[in-house]
Amino acid sequence: MSRVLVIDDEESVAAAVARRLQREGYVVTTAENSEAGIRMIGEAENPFDVIVTDMSMENPDSGLHVLQAAFARDLFAEVVVMTAYGNVANAVECMRRGAHDYIEKNAPGIDVYDMLAIKVNSAMEQRRQNVQTIALWERAARSKERMP
Repeated sequence: MSRVLVIDDEESVAAAVARRLQREGYVVTTAENSEAGIRMIGEAENPFDVIVTDMSMENPDSGLHVLQAAFARDLFAEVVVMTAYGNVANAVECMRRGAHDYIEKNAPGIDVYDMLAIKVNSAMEQRRQNVQTIALWERAARSKERMP
């Protein structure tokens, strides 16, 4: 079953995101801030399939710290960054550092929870493709080792 970690310091937002993603069939774990989320990323027996994090929690670039921790744990991490205070510089920096996507919580005329579900589904598909590619590479390497 696919696992998603949601990190947001607004309890009501984290709960709403978790409910929406659970309706998509994901197993969702929540963390109340970036420190707790980073700890969960490091301590999880297996990496989370997708991480959804708020950008600004304890400090304005908390989301960047989560990105760093996610990639330190798993090179194929898929991270979606959310923010209530979107700006182009933040979006560019997140994408430059490897975020799968970046969305604004307060985008007018958009159901952000539906948009987030679409982004998480996309991130999950990207992760599946990456894992399949690695499995193929490993299989090819093993078969080369057995060749005379």
